[in-house]
Amino acid sequence: MFSKACEYGIRATVYVAFQSLEERRTNLKEIAKAIESPEAFTAKILQQLVKNNIVDSTKGPSGGFIINKIQIKQIKLSQIVSAIDGDNIYTGCGLGLKECDEEKPCPVHDKFKEVRDSLKYMLETTSIEELTLGMKEGLTFLKR
Repeated sequence: MFSKACEYGIRATVYVAFQSLEERRTNLKEIAKAIESPEAFTAKILQQLVKNNIVDSTKGPSGGFIINKIQIKQIKLSQIVSAIDGDNIYTGCGLGLKECDEEKPCPVHDKFKEVRDSLKYMLETTSIEELTLGMKEGLTFLKR
């Protein structure tokens, strides 16, 4: 459903938010290790997250990545998906056809539209804080 970059983007954001709640900046190596992603790939994803004002970055010895605590409450999963994958998840065909719409639907169009609408609602209503608190309480995890 999500691209690999988007999956890693969500994981990276949750990890940075978790560290931020503990008032710690985290660096590229730590993030890549925590989300089990190659460093170069993680760096590109983090660039997109910074560019879209989801994560803050500071250079230098005491630098790293952080998210403001207020912003942790406000960031929704939909913002990360949009920053990395765009809006294709909300508009794309369930079978990957180039042209599929109400007038000329693919065989799964109507059923997939329901799934897409539910997914959009979930992404727009789920905050990074919600996901991070689950980790903090030990109810969820990023790595086994």
